[in-house]
Amino acid sequence: MASRRERLKKLVVVQEQLKALHETRHAGFVAQAIAAESEAQSLAESFDSTDGMPQLFPELYHRRISAAINRQQLNLGLARFEVGKIATATARTNMVERAYRDVRRRDERDSADRERLEIIERKPSDDK
Repeated sequence: MASRRERLKKLVVVQEQLKALHETRHAGFVAQAIAAESEAQSLAESFDSTDGMPQLFPELYHRRISAAINRQQLNLGLARFEVGKIATATARTNMVERAYRDVRRRDERDSADRERLEIIERKPSDDK
């Protein structure tokens, strides 16, 4: 029984690490989406300026703006996908934690029962 408890305890740790991994990946995708959005806005603002570069190479600016918007959309999609993985990992972590707590309580109850039984068995010999 103790080995099951130890395995469940290790599994809880692994599940929490997996959940943290998905949370980190989600945050990274969101940050990349924000950076791409910022780049697209910056390029659009510079395109509207009277500076000569955007006026000389308008196709280049349009391609870069489009690429930045595509990166933003891709990263937002990946972030949404990670949200699903976070939810799954959270559910699994909660399930394993419940199983671990149940096994731990059962082990503690069995241990207490054994101690009480030992006390009861010793009492008659003490009375003699």
